[in-house]
Amino acid sequence: MLVYFVILMLIGAGLLLYMIKEAFQNKVTWNELCFSDFPSSFGELNIFFISDIHKRTVSDKIISYAKGKANLVIIGGDLAEKGVPIQRVKINLQKLKEIAPVYFVWGNNDYEIDSNKLTALMKELQITILDNRAIELKSNAGDTISLLGVKEMNQNQDRLDLALNGATAESFKILVSHYPSIINKILPEHGIRLVLSGHTHGGQIRIFGYGPYKRGGIEKLINTTLLVSNGYGTTAIPLRLGAPAECHMITLRRG
Repeated sequence: MLVYFVILMLIGAGLLLYMIKEAFQNKVTWNELCFSDFPSSFGELNIFFISDIHKRTVSDKIISYAKGKANLVIIGGDLAEKGVPIQRVKINLQKLKEIAPVYFVWGNNDYEIDSNKLTALMKELQITILDNRAIELKSNAGDTISLLGVKEMNQNQDRLDLALNGATAESFKILVSHYPSIINKILPEHGIRLVLSGHTHGGQIRIFGYGPYKRGGIEKLINTTLLVSNGYGTTAIPLRLGAPAECHMITLRRG
């Protein structure tokens, strides 16, 4: 009986260590996406995408890895949560700025800290907040990529219509929303080719492959292509199983 108890204890300890390891991985997932209408004059666009940082400090290894590879950095919400010091948020933003210009959309947990302080910090560090608006990237040939972002959906602050109004109609459109469910508001005529999101943590803890949400990944839909990240941090408990922590290097090109 004692032997079985010891074996169970060892298995439990091993599983716990494995879940901690998955929660604190510094994995960069490479995603290459080809679109027949991606403007060829850009060659390719490389995006470093990170979502759901929560309480973590971004690893220097990730910053070193991404430097020189990305044209821009996108934070997909939940940069912070209740109890996270604003100084830690500042350190993470300063690190991400070393890679490329940074763009940010609000997540639900970002409102748990002082949103005015967070907005002021973004302004100080010259980070662009995509709050129901679009910014445009132009090639030397005059082609346009529109980067759209919407505010927090859980508080009914998202206004996709306003973001679309700020985008050139014929541009290649990328939408960033903390919530993957934004796809339910996208119509084919909006011309949004790619959606980047997080929030779900890929289910965070999946038992025999099952979890409260789908594992992160890329899904081709009728109205757009959706990329959902497992996220970099954790919520509630610092453990993961079957949905390891990740951030992304996304290459977009014509094809």
